[in-house]
Amino acid sequence: MTEQTPSRAASSTPRSRAQIEADLAATRERLASSVEQLIDQVHPQRVKERQIESAKTLARAEVANLRSQVFYPNGELRTSRLAAVGGAVAGFVTFVLVVRKIVRGAKL
Repeated sequence: MTEQTPSRAASSTPRSRAQIEADLAATRERLASSVEQLIDQVHPQRVKERQIESAKTLARAEVANLRSQVFYPNGELRTSRLAAVGGAVAGFVTFVLVVRKIVRGAKL
């Protein structure tokens, strides 16, 4: 529930004006800090900055993953993988050209 300050826990002793003012000042500081944190969390500029940073982090991770697929840890190219990818691209391009030729041939 509510958090009790040390001065409230000992309710049997009356508090002085200075204690009450100190409690109010502390509460005011906590509230101001909470409001500042909330504003920082929902401010459009900060939301945008967090999203940009998240996208950059994701892009860096994907680039690192791609590099690990193309290069060995010692820095050499993985030629077998590059050959496989090149063959797949060549096969796809050939497939597209054949389908395109068939479709255009049917229209004539």
